[in-house]
Amino acid sequence: MKSLNSIVMSGKEVLPLIEGGKGIAVSSGQSSGAWAAAGGVATFSGVNADSYDENGNRIPQIYHGRTRRDRHEELVAYGIQGGIAQARIAHDLAGGAGCVHMNVLWEMGGAERILHGVLEGARGLIHGITCGAGMPYRVAQIAADYKVHYYPIISSARAFRALWKRAYHKFSDWLGGVVYEDPWLAGGHNGLSNSEDPLLPEDPYPRVAALRALMNEIGLHNTPIIMAGGVWHIEDWEHWLDNPEIGPVAFQFGTRPLLTQESPISDAWKQKLLTLKKGDVFLNQFSPTGFWSSAVRNDFIDELKARSDRQVAFSTQPVGEHSASFTYGVRNREIFLTPKDKESAQSWLNQGYTEGIKTPDSTMIFVTPEKMQEIRQDQIDCMGCLSHCNFSNWAENEKGNTGRKADPRSFCIQKTLQDVIHMDDSVENNLMFAGHGAYRFATDPFYKDGFIPTVKELVDRIMTGK
Repeated sequence: MKSLNSIVMSGKEVLPLIEGGKGIAVSSGQSSGAWAAAGGVATFSGVNADSYDENGNRIPQIYHGRTRRDRHEELVAYGIQGGIAQARIAHDLAGGAGCVHMNVLWEMGGAERILHGVLEGARGLIHGITCGAGMPYRVAQIAADYKVHYYPIISSARAFRALWKRAYHKFSDWLGGVVYEDPWLAGGHNGLSNSEDPLLPEDPYPRVAALRALMNEIGLHNTPIIMAGGVWHIEDWEHWLDNPEIGPVAFQFGTRPLLTQESPISDAWKQKLLTLKKGDVFLNQFSPTGFWSSAVRNDFIDELKARSDRQVAFSTQPVGEHSASFTYGVRNREIFLTPKDKESAQSWLNQGYTEGIKTPDSTMIFVTPEKMQEIRQDQIDCMGCLSHCNFSNWAENEKGNTGRKADPRSFCIQKTLQDVIHMDDSVENNLMFAGHGAYRFATDPFYKDGFIPTVKELVDRIMTGK
């Protein structure tokens, strides 16, 4: 394999290996600090990061506010405290000499306030900001204000062109690199556009080559592109190295660092990763963000799929084919369905799915009374963890809502991501993000007999090409 040369990022000479910034609390100061100490670029998650008391015990993120706005203020405070705490841990573990980045989601609740709060409270400890999940125009101004580099996460040259024209051309000195996150291969939320087919993945090479051509056109010849999504063995990408069509390049690893000794995920989660097969990670549209996302198929995902499958269109009056009267619930509410859908709905009632919940799309799903109570309680408990949430209808605006009915086909993402990282026995009943290459844990000889490396051992292995 061609030699993997060091690269300058955020003013530091580092290996061209970046840890992906997985939230909530999955990319911690401990895991990212170890990555920086090994010579790569650390990235801790600034999304609802954990903070600690004076004795080093994790502070549970419990909300006491009576209103969503009150709880949102608590969430922002937790986010700032946690981000500062994780930055300090990463900095200390890297011996103060590593390259430490913080990852934030532009569409997370209070994103700008949390960025300002963490960068102010951790001055000198953070060298770069990676930011995706939306169009983060203002992140360039924020990064420049604190004299740190910024790394937008995009999935097409078109998206970067829009960001450059709108804002980034004014702050080009602080643009540390551009992260191309492949929408068909990466874990977590994916940047698929309306013109792209989730079932027809495209080769990342021409997409990244088009991004480089644009970057060269606007004078960014020496600004690195970071390939994210689907990166496992560097030898698989050897044709990208020293390639003028790609230019300076680094590689981001999101999934492989999950299975390290420093990774904060539970042993049950790590063991689950070792058993995955191809296809066990797939794209879905259940996220309350409205984005496509890639997650591990488990009981949690299967329940969401089944919930949407038990869905019918309805009308409140007999109209056209919706001529069959149907009553549901303890109050015997009446709606009108097609005769075929009435048969389906009656079958679901007979199976115990006796509660109907309306969606924003004039459809109704059928769930058990227990599931209905859980959905309603989660919607009531909303703390505004997103800038706008389809599930609860919260929005970070004057009205405090999206203007649409809350969507019961989705879920509280804050609750499930907090549970999956902090509860040892919750891997089947919570959301587990992973990249589509996660099945390779089971076939890669490096992990033979359930071997779990340290971060240093993983980085050393990647540097061999594997």
